[in-house]
Amino acid sequence: MIMKKIVLTVMAVLAISLLSNNLFAQATTPKGDVLDTLSASPDYNVSAAMIRAAGLTVTVRGAGPYTIFAPSNTAFSNIPSAKLDNLMKDPANLATVLKGHVVNGKYDKATLIKTLGSGTPTLTTIDGKILTLSVTDKHLTFTDSQGNKAKVIAFDMLGTNGVAIGIDAVLTK
Repeated sequence: MIMKKIVLTVMAVLAISLLSNNLFAQATTPKGDVLDTLSASPDYNVSAAMIRAAGLTVTVRGAGPYTIFAPSNTAFSNIPSAKLDNLMKDPANLATVLKGHVVNGKYDKATLIKTLGSGTPTLTTIDGKILTLSVTDKHLTFTDSQGNKAKVIAFDMLGTNGVAIGIDAVLTK
């Protein structure tokens, strides 16, 4: 029991050290909901457009709080064009992919680090899938149930109903 606490404490300290040296919180006073925040960002506005195309606007504009693990515009550009075209032609499938990036609750940088050190570093998406958190190459990384990985590249893009966390990949099946 004591050893487990020591290991968890060391993990939390390591995560805090790695993440605080690597990425700084980008917190600002929210001017709109989390979808508005993504829409206003030149690096994440494609995520906002995809959320709209998938018909998830009402969901992520709800009372929340929500955390959206938002793929950057570059992450979407890295998807092969044929696969991206297929997603855009099938809003239901696009919605399934994007729901795998949204969790109930507000998981800002501090909360994610606490979750990482809790001994159960997982989050459940709004469609019931599990995201596992880990630290790899000095980055907080999410892994979905299919083994797809995405690194956090931006923290704490605040909205009035939650927060967006920028990631470097689209978690697709």
